[in-house]
Amino acid sequence: MNISEVLGRIQVREIDGSLTRIANGVTYDSRKVQPGNMFFAIKGEHSDGHNFIADAVKNGASCVIYEDDVNIEPYSGKDVLFVRVEDVRLALGYISANYYGDPSTNLNLTGITGTNGKTSTAYILKSILEANAKDVGLIGTVAYTIKDRIYTAGHTTPESPEFQMYLSEMSKAGCSHVVTEVSSHALSQCRVDGAEFDRVVFTNLTRDHLDYHKDMEDYFNAKMRLFTELLKPNGTAIINTDDSYGRRLFTQHTGQILTYGFNADADVRATDINLSMSGLEFTVSSDGKYYKTASNLRGLINVYNILAAFSTALSLGIPFNDILAGIYNLKIVTGRFEPIEEGQDFSVIVDYAHTDDALKNLLENVRKMVHGKIITVFGCGGNRDKGKRPIMGAVATSLSDFAIITSDNPRFEDPLDIINQIEKGAGQAYSVEPDRAKAIREAIYMASDGDAVIIAGKGHESYQEIKGVQHPFSDKETAIKILKKLLKEKD
Repeated sequence: MNISEVLGRIQVREIDGSLTRIANGVTYDSRKVQPGNMFFAIKGEHSDGHNFIADAVKNGASCVIYEDDVNIEPYSGKDVLFVRVEDVRLALGYISANYYGDPSTNLNLTGITGTNGKTSTAYILKSILEANAKDVGLIGTVAYTIKDRIYTAGHTTPESPEFQMYLSEMSKAGCSHVVTEVSSHALSQCRVDGAEFDRVVFTNLTRDHLDYHKDMEDYFNAKMRLFTELLKPNGTAIINTDDSYGRRLFTQHTGQILTYGFNADADVRATDINLSMSGLEFTVSSDGKYYKTASNLRGLINVYNILAAFSTALSLGIPFNDILAGIYNLKIVTGRFEPIEEGQDFSVIVDYAHTDDALKNLLENVRKMVHGKIITVFGCGGNRDKGKRPIMGAVATSLSDFAIITSDNPRFEDPLDIINQIEKGAGQAYSVEPDRAKAIREAIYMASDGDAVIIAGKGHESYQEIKGVQHPFSDKETAIKILKKLLKEKD
């Protein structure tokens, strides 16, 4: 990549050194700098890349992109180009896209954002596209996939170099379509800037990430960037207008829009909804036509997720038969209203619900489908929004017959401190068990015929993060192990 070719796309304040050089890589981690790489001095939540410029130069960086006032005198004679920009993260987005050959221009790219439903919507849309014989790439919370290849996901939306690298690999592998979850963090940090989106989807917006965003307005504005700044001029926005923030986005967005929801004004609407523990049945109406829709997924939230994917597929010109087949073909989304079935006479469900709204929706849905008791195991993550903890306590105890408050990912906080804050909102009929495995065991052994055990908060995660260390732990595998032991004891 010729550095001079890409600087015209970003705001440059100062240049020191020769632009006639070639960069052979981009990185924001000074420890990973190889000779000839461009180093981006990013300000992170826990460290500032400007403090590691000397290390990057020592490791062979040929160019340093920075934004703060830095004394570059010590580096004179080292043949390093220094470029001061207005926004390092924005520069990283555009330059990463350029380095990997602007791969989004060769792909039909759909970005999905919202507090809840991103992952399920992404997998439903992927299944629909595959039913239409498309080769699909996916970037999201559970995994990054390139056709049949699966890679471990580090973030819901990776940093710019990784994001563009995956898009490039997808293009090389022959993918025609890519579906990606786009988090509010990614939008605030310009991780997907430089990509061109053909479709963007808004699922909903409820309280979350207020440890990062200063308030809900800031959170909404981050989400809105996907629609106002990153969507192609001829692209389509797919918006849930049952959601209050979705309606607001609908009134503010000036481009092409397709709306979905249960309301009569939605372009794509669901009616005649039948919920059960075996799946979903409902009717989708669009443009005066009606389609009987069946899915193996569970819960009302998945009706919304299916509508989002259905609407996106319509805008992409996918035939109705393929849309309906793709919806039905998807058996499960890992860690999203996922049933654990080992032959027991009660339900066990693992779900990623880690916000008060998601937990509320989950428990209300289960109440409609289960006639026995609801026993809920849940906690709250450490070093995250503390304000939602008592709210989660109130939701879990009011909508369950019994709740067990446990540890989630405490990170660098004391699990008991987190639990104490949850308890401030808790009502009656609950217990505390900080050991998550013991809490799950207690819930399962408490359940009787027709009951439902809900294990909420971690979903697909295969670890528990404690003091910076990810210890192996899976809600699903833990539940399976306990259920097998229980059933063996009953034989």
